Amino acid sequence: MAFVQANLSLVSYSGNGFHIWHYTTTDASTVVDGAGYFNSMANEMNLGDVIYANTATGGTPVYGQFAVSANNGTIVDVNNITTLSASDSD
Repeated sequence: MAFVQANLSLVSYSGNGFHIWHYTTTDASTVVDGAGYFNSMANEMNLGDVIYANTATGGTPVYGQFAVSANNGTIVDVNNITTLSASDSD
C-alpha cells in the first residue's frame, strides 16, 4: 500500500516546530518505517516529530510510535516502530 494522507491527523503543534501526529494504516510497521513513506508530508514533518501509529490494522495490529529521523525537504524517513503492543496477561 501507500501513505494515505486522510489517515494522518495532527494531534499537537507546540509552536516551535515540534508536532505529534497519529496515523492508522493496514500497512505493516516495516512498510511505514521505510524511507520515503511520508514524502508527501516533507513540508509539514520535522526532525524529531513523533507519530503514534496503529499499523497492520487489517490483520494483527501493531501499536506504537515512530520518530522522524530524517527529512531533507524531499525524502522523509522515520525510525523503526517502538511498539506499545505489549500483551495483557490479566
